[in-house]
Amino acid sequence: MSTATLLFTALFYLATAVLLAGLAWKIADYGRTPAPLLIPLTPAPTTQGGVVLRMIREVALFESLFKSNLWLWAFGWMFHVGLALVLIRHLRYFTEPVWAWVAVLQPFGVYAGLVMAAGLAGLWARRMVLERIRYISTPSDHLMLILLLGIAASGLMMKFFFHTDIIGVKEFFLGLLYFDWQPLPSDGPLYVHLTLVAALMLVFPFSKLLHAPGVFFSPTRNQVDNPREARHLSPWAAKMESK
Repeated sequence: MSTATLLFTALFYLATAVLLAGLAWKIADYGRTPAPLLIPLTPAPTTQGGVVLRMIREVALFESLFKSNLWLWAFGWMFHVGLALVLIRHLRYFTEPVWAWVAVLQPFGVYAGLVMAAGLAGLWARRMVLERIRYISTPSDHLMLILLLGIAASGLMMKFFFHTDIIGVKEFFLGLLYFDWQPLPSDGPLYVHLTLVAALMLVFPFSKLLHAPGVFFSPTRNQVDNPREARHLSPWAAKMESK
């Protein structure tokens, strides 16, 4: 087994462990954070069912972003929808046989990669062109966009210019999944792509990209607007009151 295979095997086990442990820790931390005040962003739903529908619209359609900034919404939605389809396309590397619905979406995943890259380019250009956005942007904001754009660009390069042995790639990742390690194809562009993906997995739990799970814990979105009908009392405050 080659040195590259051993290195990427260790790297992806490490990256997966950091990603899962980091996400679990942050989500638990979000869940423990008290929300002592009722602060839903109005107009807000007055029932729990309405809150669920609001969250679905927020996650799937970026409703609040659409109302506030159409350009940001367009670029952000392009990136996120493209990323979702690309991730679905990549499920073929972890399933055998490939699930039917994943096979159906395979052609769309190719075009989704182009849409994803275009959305990222628009988001990065916005940070550099608009003075007020450039002023508040930190180096980490640019680095995250560069990392994501590098992943998209290297993946598209392998699809259209450097034809990688995808059968060998699938055998490698299935081997990782079932602890039956297989050699990774010797391919420079593939090494670049996988290194960037592993880097993203390592930094994800410690970056601003945590808005992905964090949106579900936002009190301005997940609270019912019923201050007149019911008293809002957080669990920790209820314990203090009972004493």
